Amino acid sequence: MERLRYGIIGLGFFGEKHAEVLSDMPGVELAAVSTRRADRLKEVAGRFNVPKACVDYHELLADPAIDAVSVVTHVDDHRAIAVEALAAGKHVFLEKPMAGTVEDCDAILKAAESARGKLMVGHICRFDPRVSLAKAAVAEGRIGRIVSMHAARNLPANIAAGVLDKISPLMGDGIHDLDIMLWLTGCGVKTVYAQNVRVKDFKNPDIGWAMCRFDNGAVGVVETVWCLPDNTPFAIDARMEVIGTEGSLHIDCGDAGLTINDRRGNFKPDTAYWPNLFGKRVGALRHELSYFVERLLAGETLDVITPEESRRAVAVMCAAELSARTGKVVEL
Repeated sequence: MERLRYGIIGLGFFGEKHAEVLSDMPGVELAAVSTRRADRLKEVAGRFNVPKACVDYHELLADPAIDAVSVVTHVDDHRAIAVEALAAGKHVFLEKPMAGTVEDCDAILKAAESARGKLMVGHICRFDPRVSLAKAAVAEGRIGRIVSMHAARNLPANIAAGVLDKISPLMGDGIHDLDIMLWLTGCGVKTVYAQNVRVKDFKNPDIGWAMCRFDNGAVGVVETVWCLPDNTPFAIDARMEVIGTEGSLHIDCGDAGLTINDRRGNFKPDTAYWPNLFGKRVGALRHELSYFVERLLAGETLDVITPEESRRAVAVMCAAELSARTGKVVEL
């Protein structure tokens, strides 16, 4: 196969970013897009000259000319769309979290077992060079056995306001850092204790903290605060400290390396995940989607992140949400 004929299901903020990356990616023909909003569908399909635009994603999946799809929808829709896409023989890139429940993850995994297409869940942080280099250092034994980890991934309130009715901070962002911890340690989680704090009147609490005990005895704390002041200069405050028996790592994904000070105040633009460079979306999202496309075209295994690892991260975060509701330590 020389190229993938690609479709995108879901054209919100991140679906649009997928379109920007895939529309000029070698080996890809962006052949179809789908969203329930007719005006948005027309606008995106027109901007990227996409020949097939579907209000109903079933029409996209029924097209035998489509080889692969990105599923970039609300997490509650992940199970149905991913299962149907796999049944239709498509390769599936499913944005994280894999699903909102362990049961839904298991249904997707079961569908993938007998599918012709391959499944990959988008854990973008594994494709951030800062994180992947940290993983390499751990694998080389440079900090010894990991004994303690603390991660913060916090957002200004004006960004979180559009998300808190859809997903919780722990499941929406904390899962990034939990997945990194699982990846760095190579261990599962034995127990988790979590607490939420509600600041404003959204469906989900604004703050979530979770403390995990890993199989190797290490402890990891995941901090997600989605109510930072609106004038916070960075869009995402993302930091992780990893302490081992022989050294430590400090990952700073919040400092963009560039500060712009204008009449609106200080601002630190994204320089790592999906920045625009000379009219092209670059960064970790491009690394991630390029990996997916190149491995599929070469017939190679998708092993930087496996669906089983994605399911494990969801299971821990579901346990954390249960702990926060009950006030009890939850065993996995």
